[in-house]
Amino acid sequence: MRDLWIAPAVPRPLSLPPPTPAATRQSGRRWPLPLLVAVLLAQMAFAMVTTAVRQTPTIDEPVYVGAAAEYTHEHRLRHNPEHPPLGKLVIGAGVALADPRVDSSFTGDQGAVGRHLLYETGNDPWRLMLWARLPVIALTLLFGLVVFAFARELAGKAGALAALVLYCFCPDVIAHGSLATLDVPTAGFVLTSAWLLWRARRGPRLYVPLAGVALGAALATKMSTLPAVPVLMAVAAVSVWHASAGGRGRDAGQVLVRAVAGAGVVALAAVAVVWVTYLMVDPRLRWSPEQHVPTVRGLRGLLVEALPFPEAYRDGMRIQFGLEHRPWQGFLLGRLYSGSLWYYLPAALLVKTPLGMLALWVAGTVVVVAVRRLRPAAPHVLAAPVVLLAAAMQGARDLGTRYAVFLPLFLAVAAGCVLVVRRWWVSVVVGSLVAFVAVGSLRAYPYYLPYSNEAFGGPGRTREFLHDSNVDWGQDLGRLAERLRERYPGERVWLVYKGSGVPSFYGIRARDPRRVPVGDVRGVLVVSDSAAAKATGRLAELIGGSRPVDDVGHSITIYRR
Repeated sequence: MRDLWIAPAVPRPLSLPPPTPAATRQSGRRWPLPLLVAVLLAQMAFAMVTTAVRQTPTIDEPVYVGAAAEYTHEHRLRHNPEHPPLGKLVIGAGVALADPRVDSSFTGDQGAVGRHLLYETGNDPWRLMLWARLPVIALTLLFGLVVFAFARELAGKAGALAALVLYCFCPDVIAHGSLATLDVPTAGFVLTSAWLLWRARRGPRLYVPLAGVALGAALATKMSTLPAVPVLMAVAAVSVWHASAGGRGRDAGQVLVRAVAGAGVVALAAVAVVWVTYLMVDPRLRWSPEQHVPTVRGLRGLLVEALPFPEAYRDGMRIQFGLEHRPWQGFLLGRLYSGSLWYYLPAALLVKTPLGMLALWVAGTVVVVAVRRLRPAAPHVLAAPVVLLAAAMQGARDLGTRYAVFLPLFLAVAAGCVLVVRRWWVSVVVGSLVAFVAVGSLRAYPYYLPYSNEAFGGPGRTREFLHDSNVDWGQDLGRLAERLRERYPGERVWLVYKGSGVPSFYGIRARDPRRVPVGDVRGVLVVSDSAAAKATGRLAELIGGSRPVDDVGHSITIYRR
């Protein structure tokens, strides 16, 4: 029996007894988990940063960077009202550290403002874009910790690690988490709100307001999260009901009042965050739109008027509704079409999601619903993504799986729950599928944006099935400049580029082949794959009469004429 240690009467500095062998063994069992989490996140950080360094501005990024510079230098809301300020304030933190030259006297639309900042004011666009992307990369890594924590509370350590691997190796999350855009931050804030509401089942006084703050952050980043508000309010009511029902002396009426109050707290906190975000940009809330704001009538118009948000937010919603009426073109599985297809996002996700991840998503969803002890978590894990996916499927813009990037976050948590099923073969299958996902993701490096899974031929064939932000978002202009210098020096170049970059800045001297007779186009023809997917008329004739000879980043094809 171990001797008791008795403190002497004379005061002396506090000392601890040496660790026992049992304590040493317990500590040895603990340290691998934090180490594995750190390794996974470090791998993800490496993939995102090295990808961000090589990519030129995508189509949307100059708009956000330009607006972020306006926020930090002019403290005024002018451009890009269709998206609230918070995500651009995050981007603006990096822009401010880059300390760019800003021409406050420049006038133009939001795209022109961003291009002017990057290419016409003496700034280094490579450096400025990297700094703008770094805060989004940091947020993406933090959301990985939320995925891990959420899955650990539901499925234990093994399930949490499986969920984190799926998150860290998801090509869509890496691709869009390394850009100065709003999709991954929005999805991460919604996930954080759902996770905090799960924790509210044990501590509603702390976690319900925090969940409202996280939901408000999502609303203050993208308006597309509005359909999640009633869902998360209902989830908040369920969590508070569960927390209150166990109290002694409380009747059903008291519990119901507390549940309704919890839902109200979430809504009030979310609204407050939206207002604070706009006040951070301009405490006087000056708002004079620089672009046409359409009139929205009917039920949508009433909804916009009823929202308790600043006028700039409501005008942004009106612009978003106006965009839904534009004649967008889609491209799915080799078919070019006008308008939208309700099944576009599910079909695109089948192409863009690793096969092992798809299998685990399905299995995880079934387990969360079917296993009794996980069933209370089903609304927290599944309700918000189901509603957001249904809303996104009704949209008019079939432009990429980034509109559903919340699915890899929520369903990674669900996938980790598969390991709650205590069967040896389940662990083997899950481990094999997780490893398959990781290997496939590593093989795609650094071309995460044009990723497609093995069933569709990998990144090199994505252009045959999808377009726009699924494959070619203008990210490879810099790589194209290098390729032309290395392999085609001195040749005449004809270029059809779909993106926001300025080719001449990177040393590309090219003409537009669509502005001359087809017979005059000789030499090297370079076409962005998104432009090729929608090619009609003269461009289709040019491509049909050319021979593909090279590929740049799986997003730009070089032809010989």
